[in-house]
Amino acid sequence: MAEIHTGYCVKCKAKDREMVNAVPVEMKGKGGKTRKAITGTCKVCGTKMFRITG
Repeated sequence: MAEIHTGYCVKCKAKDREMVNAVPVEMKGKGGKTRKAITGTCKVCGTKMFRITG
């Protein structure tokens, strides 16, 4: 069973929209550090979504 990831979709303006094809990534942060995040696409409209994780 796959884990379900949710995030905010800017296009739909929905707070807990489900992500399709969610993949963990590392983004650039301040001071040369990296931030962990999850990226995927909105299940409804197909817009690219991000969610920064701890």
